[in-house]
Amino acid sequence: MSLRFRNRIEAGRTLAGHLTAYAGRNDVLVLGLPRGGVPVAAEVARRLAAPLDVFVVRKLGVPGHPEFAMGALASGGIRLVDPKVVRDLGVTDEEIERATAVELRELARRERTYRAGREFPELGDRIVIIVDDGLATGSTMQAAIAALREKRPRKIVVAAPVAAAETCAKLGPLVDQIVCVRTPDPFLAVGLWYEDFSETTDAEIHEILATAGSPSAAGTMQGELR
Repeated sequence: MSLRFRNRIEAGRTLAGHLTAYAGRNDVLVLGLPRGGVPVAAEVARRLAAPLDVFVVRKLGVPGHPEFAMGALASGGIRLVDPKVVRDLGVTDEEIERATAVELRELARRERTYRAGREFPELGDRIVIIVDDGLATGSTMQAAIAALREKRPRKIVVAAPVAAAETCAKLGPLVDQIVCVRTPDPFLAVGLWYEDFSETTDAEIHEILATAGSPSAAGTMQGELR
């Protein structure tokens, strides 16, 4: 069997099949990490008949190599920096602060765009399933976990359709449960495990969240569980 998913929709449906213990409960909330985690999370939420929301996290890229993470920011003022990456690559404090300032502006912009004035839901006494389309280094997910802990949910579940095995092992002790459906070796990059890994746009995220909150979507979800 191929380890690649056709797209994020197939990945979300597959992931939901590993989370059926949470289906139909009124204390579950599914959070997607933008951008690519949101369409995956939408399929999970739809099949579990759970509400969907977004949790904004931004990668802190190494200067000159923005695709390589040296840390991450998350909603709630959480910043994580990987000291080993910073030390090995000789990143200065000034470079970290400049990267932080840039990503804080983008994080705030995305919060405004995606939330459209909606307050973030209360997490106390809820089970939070936080979803991304894949876990490579896990830095953004780690920042999300730290930020969510500040909001005191009853349980945090990290879920991804594909991940590096060592990242699942690293994140596992930080949460109540971790679900990594496929852990190919070598892993290399998330995009390699999707046939279609096209970029998810802000407009698509806005539409997904609007649809997830509609009465017709809720009715469809409940119908699939009967």
